[in-house]
Amino acid sequence: ERVDLAAEAIRLTRLLHAASGEPEVGGLLALMLLHHARRSARFDDAGMLVPLDEQDRTTWDRAMIAEGVRVLTAALAADRRGEYQLQAAIAALHDDAATAPETDWPQILAWYDELLALTGNPLVELSRAVAVGEVDGPLAGLAALNGIEERLADYHRLHAVRAHLHERAGNNSEAAALFTTAANSATNVAERNHLLKRAAQAHAAR
Repeated sequence: ERVDLAAEAIRLTRLLHAASGEPEVGGLLALMLLHHARRSARFDDAGMLVPLDEQDRTTWDRAMIAEGVRVLTAALAADRRGEYQLQAAIAALHDDAATAPETDWPQILAWYDELLALTGNPLVELSRAVAVGEVDGPLAGLAALNGIEERLADYHRLHAVRAHLHERAGNNSEAAALFTTAANSATNVAERNHLLKRAAQAHAAR
């Protein structure tokens, strides 16, 4: 029988959380629950990747989301914030929005600010730029990426984020080229196909 690795990881983390009570273990458990709750919406019937803002939210596991929020709330109450708790807080805000336009981007940006201050991680900086783009506009999001290239030069998600922000700014030719570059750098087939689809859409919108 095939083991569901994600479900098994959640089971083990639940045991660890019950035994330790550490806020960061609670943060990790909450993060896993909040992401796993969206699993059924991540791919369409053809196996194509479905981005978060286009997912059918009625298929999300609301009971699992509620559990994740309860665990996260208890962890945050300890006032010893760590990386997993902050990532889970961001995931909770995405999961809480009934529709993509209702997403609380200003609060997500505030959590990313805290997460970046804690970790200094360029991948966090990259995700933060998306949030800046939602709050202050795509040109501000692009400006937030200044100086990140040398740390993430060959990372396909940098090109994808740039493409997304250029597309939102109406620079469809630039977006198409960047989506293509991102697709060529992607190692995951589903992600590469999704990026090629985005490139074609941006090219058609020029």
